[in-house]
Amino acid sequence: MTPTHIAIIMDGNGRWAQARGQPRLRGHEAGVETVRRVIRAARRLGVRYLTLYAFSVENWSRPSMEVRGLMALLERFLAVNEKEFHENKIRLRILGRRTDLPPKVDALLAKVEAATAHYAEATLVLALSYGGRTEIAHAAQTLAREVAAGRIEPESIDEAAVARALYLPDVPDPDLIIRTSG
Repeated sequence: MTPTHIAIIMDGNGRWAQARGQPRLRGHEAGVETVRRVIRAARRLGVRYLTLYAFSVENWSRPSMEVRGLMALLERFLAVNEKEFHENKIRLRILGRRTDLPPKVDALLAKVEAATAHYAEATLVLALSYGGRTEIAHAAQTLAREVAAGRIEPESIDEAAVARALYLPDVPDPDLIIRTSG
């Protein structure tokens, strides 16, 4: 049985490169090449949702040169793969705090998201400036605003209410989570 939703925590690319005497960014570039193969394989196998945890909120504390390199790599990934998203009818969604992203990157993400929004067979979710605790805090703040506005009662806040307040409430929970390690 093919999982509906596979999530991959992309970890260890920089360590992989360093272990080979290469710059950390080379490891991230190699990771992007692997990502392209994973996206194709997931589509071929009929995986409906593929989430790639690509850049956490903690990643902003990396050296600025590495962060700039990662953002440039993301831009290139989108530019190179947008055509393939259309050919394979893959919808792009973004999970995370978009306001943290450079405006140019966010604009490109929004463009590709809008251009692929009508696809329903397969969805690629890129987690960018994402943290699980950050998302929970966001959901709690959203629900607190609803209570303060008198739209809901505190007692009505249950797991379903929290789920509805998450970044992408319509995306099902992952069936399989994989964490790479370089």
